[in-house]
Amino acid sequence: MTTEKGKVSIHSENIFPIIKKWLYSDKDIFVRELVSNGCDAIAKHKRLASIGEASLRDDYRVIVRVDRENRSLTFTDNGIGMDGVANSVWIMAVRAVPDGDEYDKDIALVNKYKDHMDESNDIIGHFGLGFYSAFMVSDKVEIDTLSYKDGSQPVRWVSEDGMEFEIGQGDRKEHGTSIILTISEDNDDFLYAYKIREILNKYCYFLPTEIYLEDAAEEKRQAEERAKKAQESQEKYDEAIKNGQTPDPIEVDLPEENKAINNTQPLWIKSPKDCTEDDYKAFYKEVFQTNDEPLFWIHLNVDFPFNLKGILYFPKLKNEFELVEGQVKLYNNQVFVADNIKEVIPEFLLLLKGVIDCPDLPLNVSRSFLQNDRDVSKISKHIVKKVADKLKSLYNTERESYEKFWDDIQVFIKFGCLKDDKFYDKIKDVILYKTIDGRHINLKEYLADNQDKTIYYVTDENQQAQYIKQFKDNGLNALILDNSLDTPFMGLIEYEENMDKNPENQEEILKFARIDSDISKVLNSDAKEEDKANDEKITSLFQDILGDKLSSYKVESFKDSNLSAMVVVDEQSIRMAHMKDQFQAMGLEGLNFDEEQGLLINRNSSIIKKLVSLADQTDKKDMVELMCQQIADLAMLANKELKPDQLNDYVDRTNKLMAMFVELDK
Repeated sequence: MTTEKGKVSIHSENIFPIIKKWLYSDKDIFVRELVSNGCDAIAKHKRLASIGEASLRDDYRVIVRVDRENRSLTFTDNGIGMDGVANSVWIMAVRAVPDGDEYDKDIALVNKYKDHMDESNDIIGHFGLGFYSAFMVSDKVEIDTLSYKDGSQPVRWVSEDGMEFEIGQGDRKEHGTSIILTISEDNDDFLYAYKIREILNKYCYFLPTEIYLEDAAEEKRQAEERAKKAQESQEKYDEAIKNGQTPDPIEVDLPEENKAINNTQPLWIKSPKDCTEDDYKAFYKEVFQTNDEPLFWIHLNVDFPFNLKGILYFPKLKNEFELVEGQVKLYNNQVFVADNIKEVIPEFLLLLKGVIDCPDLPLNVSRSFLQNDRDVSKISKHIVKKVADKLKSLYNTERESYEKFWDDIQVFIKFGCLKDDKFYDKIKDVILYKTIDGRHINLKEYLADNQDKTIYYVTDENQQAQYIKQFKDNGLNALILDNSLDTPFMGLIEYEENMDKNPENQEEILKFARIDSDISKVLNSDAKEEDKANDEKITSLFQDILGDKLSSYKVESFKDSNLSAMVVVDEQSIRMAHMKDQFQAMGLEGLNFDEEQGLLINRNSSIIKKLVSLADQTDKKDMVELMCQQIADLAMLANKELKPDQLNDYVDRTNKLMAMFVELDK
C-alpha cells in the first residue's frame, strides 16, 4: 500500500476551540470516548454476526495498555475495524478530502455550530468528535486498523496535530482498531496505570464489553521477577545434581491472569423479578464502595414512552445535618455521563443514591451534558412518580417496616414536599409523625383523636418535658417535630390544607401550635366566679414586680394545683425566631425576632394564694418579690434554658430564699 498525505479540511480555528474550550471540560474524558468507540465497534460487529455478515467471536474485548517508558497509551478493540480511514463512520470528523473543499458536510456543520454553541441542540448525531479528544493530551495519534470485510488491507493513520495526517500500510493481522497516543510532557499523569484504572472505573465500569488494563512497566517488573526466580530454581537444581541428590522438579512461575476490570452485566439491566435482596445490597456496596446497607430501593424498568432503567437507593442518614447530596449516577447506554444531573433527577431526590441509565437522553456532542429537551422533563416526572408509588406501597403493605424506616427517610420526604408540591399531593397521606407516646401516625389519624383542628407539636422532648407531662396526664397527644425542616414543612401543610377554606371559620382552619403556645386548653379547669375575685390583684402583683420580663401576664385555673405558673409562647413569634436562626446560620444578620413569652399564673395554687394574702404586708415585701421572681424563673426554666445573667439571678435568689427559710425555723 502506498503512503498518502492529506489535510483535514476542518481547520483548527474551527474545531479545536469547540473541543478544548467547550466540549470537554475534563481531559480524562478522552479515555471514555476512545473506550466507548471501541465498544461501539464491537457492538456493530456482533450485530453483523447476528445477521450472518460476520463471524461471531467469543473473545470480544477492549484493551487499554499503558507504556510509561515509551510514553504511549494504546486503545485496542476487535470490532468491525475500518475499511480505510477516509470513509470511516467511527472517526467521523476525520476525512481525507482535497484541500479547499469547503463544502464537505462535516465542515459545514462545524461552521454552523461554532458560532452558536449555546444553541446547538441538534449537534449530537451529526458528527462525532470523541476521537479528537485524544489530541488534548497527545503529541501524536496513530490509528492501526483492519476491516472485518474479506480482502481488506490494514491501514495506519498518523497525525501530530489532528489537522495534517499520513495514511499508509498498517500492521494489524485481525479485524479491529488500535489507537496509539504519544502522551505530551504536560500530561504525564496519564502514563500511570493507577490513574487510567481510576478513569476507567469512573466512566467505563459498566460498559457491556470486557475491558482489560495492561501496564507495560508492571509486566516488565513481573517478568524480571519470574526470570530471577527461575534462575534461582535452576541453580538449586544444578547444585542438587552436582551433589548427587535427586532434586525437586523446577516450578514454572506463570504470569498472573489478567482479569476484566469492569462489570458488563450491571444489576439495573436485569428484570426486577430476577434480582434478590442480596443482589441489590451487594450492588449498592459495589457501586458506592461502602459497607453500609440501604434502607430500601426502587428498581426502574421502563420501555415506553422512553427507555429508562436504574435503581434508586434510600440510604440511612446518620443525622439531620447530613442533608447533603447523595450520588445518583447518570448513564447513557451503560456509559457514565455525570453525577447528580438535576435536569433528570429532581433536586430533592439527589439525597438518594443510585444509577439511572437512559439511552434516550438528549446529550450534547461531548456526552457530558444534557441538551434542553421536553423529554427530559417527562423522565424526571416519571422518576418522581415511581418514588411516590414505592412509598405508598410500603405504607400500605409493609406499615411496620415503613415506620422503622421513617426516622431515616423523613428528612428526604419533607425536603421533597417543600421542593415539589405535586410530590406532596402524591404522598401526603403516607407522611408519618412520631408522637410523644412513641407511635407513628399520619395527620388524619392524629386529627381523628382531637376535637379541633389544632395540631400540637414538640421541638425538644427534654426541654419541654414539663409540658409533655401535662399533656400525658390529661390524655392528650402531640407530634415530635424536631428537625430543621419542620418549621417550613408545617407552613407548607397549613397552606395546602387551608387554601380552600374560609379563614373566618377558625374551627375549620388547620394549624400547628407548639406544646407551650396554647397550654391553657390543657391546664385549665372550670373556675367559679368567686375564684376569680383576686385575678386582677394577682396580675398586678406579678406585673409590678416583673415588669417587662415577660410579654404578658394572665391568670387561669390549673387542674394541677401544684403548678404555680407556666410560660406560654406566641406561636407566630416561634416561627419568626426560627426564621431568624436560619438566616443567621446562612451568615445573614439584621433580623431581631425572639420568642414572646407570657406568664400563665395558677389561681388554684396555694403558693399564689399565700402571696396574695401577704402582698399588703410591708414586712413581707422582700419575700413576696423574691417569690414572684422565683416563680417566673421556674416557669421560664421549664420552657427553655435561662440566659447566663438570668441563671445567676436565679441562683442568688434561691440562696436568699433558703436563708429566709432557715431564719423562720429559728
